[in-house]
Amino acid sequence: MLVLSRKLNQSIVIGDDIHIVVVSVDRDTVKLGIQAPREVPVHRAEVYEEIQRANRAAVPGTMPQPDQRPATPATLKSWRQPPKT
Repeated sequence: MLVLSRKLNQSIVIGDDIHIVVVSVDRDTVKLGIQAPREVPVHRAEVYEEIQRANRAAVPGTMPQPDQRPATPATLKSWRQPPKT
């Protein structure tokens, strides 16, 4: 997982045509603006997971898959840089 730090109004670019901008930061909430082509689906993770579950349930003869959530900072082991000498 790539982890980037951005401040208010700063952005990141994914590929040639997806831009993500930090629109606001308020305590523990960050609002992001996402500019992407219409053909690129953009969903919150919980909405995406529900779409995937519904798609799997709609296919006869398939077994439901366990949730496979992406790694988050809380689930990753802590990482420290070695001390400077």
